[in-house]
Amino acid sequence: MATALIILGAGMGTRMNSDLPKVLHPIAGAPMLVHAMRSGAALAPEQTIVVAGHGAEAVEKAAKAFDPDATVALQTEQLGTAHAVAQAKDALAGFDGDAIVLYGDTPFIRPETLEAMIAARADHDVVVLGFEAADPGRYGRLITSGDTLSRIVEYKDATKTERAVTLCNSGVVAADAKTLFDLIDTVGNENASGEYYLTDIVGIANTRGLSATVVTCEEAETLGVNSRAELAGAEALFQAAAREAAMADGVTLTAPETVYFAFDTVVGRDTLIEPNVVFGPGVTVESGATIRAFSHLEGCHVSRGAVVGPYARLRPGAELSENVKVGNFVEIKNAVLDEGAKVNHLSYIGDATIGASSNIGAGTITCNYDGVFKHKTTIGADVFVGSNTMLVAPVTLGDGAMTGSGSVITRDVPAGDLAVARARQENKAGFATRLFAKLRAMKNKGA
Repeated sequence: MATALIILGAGMGTRMNSDLPKVLHPIAGAPMLVHAMRSGAALAPEQTIVVAGHGAEAVEKAAKAFDPDATVALQTEQLGTAHAVAQAKDALAGFDGDAIVLYGDTPFIRPETLEAMIAARADHDVVVLGFEAADPGRYGRLITSGDTLSRIVEYKDATKTERAVTLCNSGVVAADAKTLFDLIDTVGNENASGEYYLTDIVGIANTRGLSATVVTCEEAETLGVNSRAELAGAEALFQAAAREAAMADGVTLTAPETVYFAFDTVVGRDTLIEPNVVFGPGVTVESGATIRAFSHLEGCHVSRGAVVGPYARLRPGAELSENVKVGNFVEIKNAVLDEGAKVNHLSYIGDATIGASSNIGAGTITCNYDGVFKHKTTIGADVFVGSNTMLVAPVTLGDGAMTGSGSVITRDVPAGDLAVARARQENKAGFATRLFAKLRAMKNKGA
């Protein structure tokens, strides 16, 4: 059976006090919306519809960055959840299959939970995701009889007895798409908020002789984010789960609470990650690597046996082969370092290729930007670059070449050659003594 996702993301998020649409606030380096889309993607949906309102252009850009085939439907007025889902009707015209409604500000629904909901659709017309709440608070209550869901009651409209129920509504719903929109067409707004509630479709379904049921999940999966404090709490939950998963997969974290993963970080077993390491999006670290303290990695690949840091920065496009060493206060950007290459101290390597077993001395800079264009530096195998060398790109150093410390290299260096590009040193006898005496006299005179 084909599946379509309807992801609601039109809310302004007033409590966020932000110009950024609520669903675009990030958790682990990705917008909340992307987390919801990523969970739903496990169902291999035939169509994905994102319902946007506030900041629709930005929401559409984020949605299409994750899934270029996603469709964005506009909800120009926020009149309730049923009204929001109804905005996806035209986009799903002619679709034959199940639709599942997700929320862009509820980022932690597990793919396994959505799969369970789709499986339950085999025996029921409407499937609602529920959870047992430790503190039911103002959640909507699920009123059941056996495995049948009779109705959903919003807190504002619930009786004292109904408020005592601890089985609560997450808002996530699965149904045949045609049935879903048919039920929504009959939803009214005669309630305490004057809104069109998606939850009303359960009662309507029962009056029509359709069956409804509940699939349950852990309460943490249903966490909604409505404020900066809740966003911080969601980040903490994500990081705690990511750290636990990494250690279970054989990764050593010497101070787990100080390591921050992105939503898509991949780390192989027997990798050692020291304290205060931050992973941005797009990082893969192979087995047996070492990421030392206070390093920052984003958009890069680190191979087996490589050592990064401490205090290193790997930027997008950094590709480290096996047994590469990148040391303290080194920045690598859009550069490939072949097996065994070393950049150990105080260097910037950008838009470059460094051959196997080459050694880049402290203070080396690839001068890759001329103010308009980026240019490439190519360094062969077994090259020794002396400390404080400026490599003015585009420039190539052949295999086995060497540069003298303090050189400014502006021309290619053939294989096996030594390039020295600096002024000849001159020592002026006694000049320093005389200069300092003169300067001190001037200082004393001024005082």
